Amino acid sequence: MKFFKQFKELTKFEVALWLVSVVVVAASFFIFHSNDYLTLVSSLFGVTALIFLAKGMVIGQILVIIFSVFYGTVSFFFGYYGEMITYLCMTTPTAVMALISWIRHPYKQSSQVEVAKKLKLGSAAIIFSTCIAVTVAFYFILGALGTTNLEVSTLSVATSWLASMLMVFRSPYYAIGYAANDVVLIILWVMASLADISYVPMVACFIMFFFNDIYGFVSWQRMKHDQNSLPN
Repeated sequence: MKFFKQFKELTKFEVALWLVSVVVVAASFFIFHSNDYLTLVSSLFGVTALIFLAKGMVIGQILVIIFSVFYGTVSFFFGYYGEMITYLCMTTPTAVMALISWIRHPYKQSSQVEVAKKLKLGSAAIIFSTCIAVTVAFYFILGALGTTNLEVSTLSVATSWLASMLMVFRSPYYAIGYAANDVVLIILWVMASLADISYVPMVACFIMFFFNDIYGFVSWQRMKHDQNSLPN
């Protein structure tokens, strides 16, 4: 019931964006006669999560965790071990960290998270140093596992880690990080679709993710302005 209550807090534009995302993802699934319903479920959880993340709602983080499990499983079956490890071993734990962070930093008594006024130097150092370390480590790990499209998968790890950590620190720039990750994943799944057309729905999924993440950045900038301009 709480889910539907929060759904009512979406604006008409946000509902429209969500509906378009759902229709595009579902239509691509049936048009290309995909039998992989796990891909469809994963995509639908993903686009739903993003619209709530754009609103700064905690439920968005819960949906990200669910999406990560489904998407990691889909990636495993295609041999994208980088994606599998990234989402099961990195995105899921950081989503849990972000969930805890968001719960601990609500904006007043609303369902909205308090947006960080700015990224502290220490936090930025942690984010970028760990991003470099994780990227280098995973390049060799994924190479040893025989990951399909190694270079692109490694780039996906880097952008995903960056975006996830920015989300933990409640920075609007998490959305830019995920938009960059979306571009990488569009390329990755286009490559997969050349081998198996049933993966075209994943391309459609991340195209819609890209538009949702761009909106997420705009929404969080507006949230940041409103929170800072309103009296305490």
